[in-house]
Amino acid sequence: MPGHFEPLPGGGAAVALDDVEISIIRSLAVQLLELIGPGPAEDASDDPLAELFAEGPSEPPSDPVLKRLFPDAYGDPVDVPTSPGKAEEQREYSAEFRRFTENDLRTGKRENAIKVIRSLDALTPAGDGGAVLKLAHEESQQWLGTLNDLRLAIGSRLDVIDEEDTDLLYQLPDEDPRKPMVMAYLWLGGLQETLVSTLMP
Repeated sequence: MPGHFEPLPGGGAAVALDDVEISIIRSLAVQLLELIGPGPAEDASDDPLAELFAEGPSEPPSDPVLKRLFPDAYGDPVDVPTSPGKAEEQREYSAEFRRFTENDLRTGKRENAIKVIRSLDALTPAGDGGAVLKLAHEESQQWLGTLNDLRLAIGSRLDVIDEEDTDLLYQLPDEDPRKPMVMAYLWLGGLQETLVSTLMP
């Protein structure tokens, strides 16, 4: 899937997508929404100030994908020894930070994914069955956020931790059941990279 973003005059970005690519991105964005979870319930408070100060969870998610999407804010680098007292202090800081930020992070990720879905749904098909997606600067930022979240989610399922893990993905045989997920991961990476380049001054 060779589609890549190109800059638009005056800002923004555009990419030509075929029907299969549109379907894949839309399906993945819907799955991301389901993973993140619903927004405030219908009977939630109508008081915006109360919503602003509503507390979120203090414990990290149990799902490894959600852990990647909502990591702890404090912690030592991997494999660096930490004293028991220091580790406990970091857990407390992370819990406190999570309580006051995770709800907003979830809302932002949810809004970005919804924007991606709506912009795909609004596409006008071209003669060849595909369409050209044109994004304003702000929409490009929302797309970038969702593309990053999708790659983090898929990368978590594929146990991708660093660049060496990514390099190994290229060597998977075609019969490996992870191959379709790997192809999506690499393709989304290409889209993300070209979208980033359109946003650079």
